[in-house]
Amino acid sequence: MAYADHSQGSSRTVSIVVVALIHAVLGYAFVTGLGFQYIKKAAEQLNVVDVKEEPPPPEEEPPPPPPDQPVQPPPVVTPPPQVALPTPAPVITSVPTPPPAPVPAPVIALPPPPAAPPPPPPAKVEPRGNPGSWVTTDDYPPRALRENRQGTTGFRLTVGADGRATGCDITSSSGSPDLDQVTCQNLMRRARFKSGAAGSYSSRVVWKIPE
Repeated sequence: MAYADHSQGSSRTVSIVVVALIHAVLGYAFVTGLGFQYIKKAAEQLNVVDVKEEPPPPEEEPPPPPPDQPVQPPPVVTPPPQVALPTPAPVITSVPTPPPAPVPAPVIALPPPPAAPPPPPPAKVEPRGNPGSWVTTDDYPPRALRENRQGTTGFRLTVGADGRATGCDITSSSGSPDLDQVTCQNLMRRARFKSGAAGSYSSRVVWKIPE
């Protein structure tokens, strides 16, 4: 039994392989034949139009130069040669030795000029009348009299050529300004001198409270 089953199985396998090969051959022939026919028919039905590409226009070449003006090559510029100039030698100037400076002359100090002589003192003039009457105790300032102030006033009168006093200076004060002021006021009003020569007159007035 086992032998029979094995024989039947092998025969069945061979049959299946043969059938498969037959189907493959038939299918290939069918596909290749039918496909060729359909493609041929489709190619006959199509109207194929060949489109020719136009060649590009030729490039324009630059016109040649006119015959009467030949092209000349650019001039060759040669740089000037570098000439090394000789360096001048330094000029040496001899400076003569200056002469020695002259010795300054000694300065001689001159003595100062003599001073101008002082002006001569004014000429003394001669009073006219009694100088004691020019200022009296009646001229005593009331305030100085009440305060019992006394003193001596020195004066100097400047006298003109007409014999009148033109100025009065107090040479020594009595210590009371009012007594000095009254002295000059009365002298300028009352003093008289002999005319003929201008000069000065100096004296003093004793201020003493009367008893």
